[in-house]
Amino acid sequence: MQLEQSPIHLLHRAGQCAGDVFQSEMRTEDLTPRQYAVLVAVAENEGLSQTNLVDMTGIDRSTLADIIRRMLKKGLVQRRRTKEDARAYAVKLTEEGRRILRSAEPMARRVDDRILQALPAAQRDRFLSDLNTIVDALGKLEEAVEQQALSKSGGRKKP
Repeated sequence: MQLEQSPIHLLHRAGQCAGDVFQSEMRTEDLTPRQYAVLVAVAENEGLSQTNLVDMTGIDRSTLADIIRRMLKKGLVQRRRTKEDARAYAVKLTEEGRRILRSAEPMARRVDDRILQALPAAQRDRFLSDLNTIVDALGKLEEAVEQQALSKSGGRKKP
């Protein structure tokens, strides 16, 4: 199979290129694309648990925990145990987190614009729709595989 026809390769390369554009645009803020996504998700859903952030952002649990730890050290978020589940953390933005997000939002919009400018204007909405379709379909497939694995293991998750 040629790499130009491999969706996994092309999506990975497009992600690398988009990450490079993000880093060049965000040079004044020390944020990664995933950190920015977490800031946006938390800002839109104050007090969301880390588990809900995993579901919302698609970032795996251990990576998200690491991102939250780094953001705690930077003073961008705070977390506390939830009342509903003492094992779960609720995450909120700090004032510094809000300031960084406000500063980063225009840069993130420019990144999105730069990426979409690679396509003719008439194709941009379709491109975004297709990406969402892929994410939704593969997310459902992953959930089904996880459920099947859980049922085979008697409901126990692998460590």
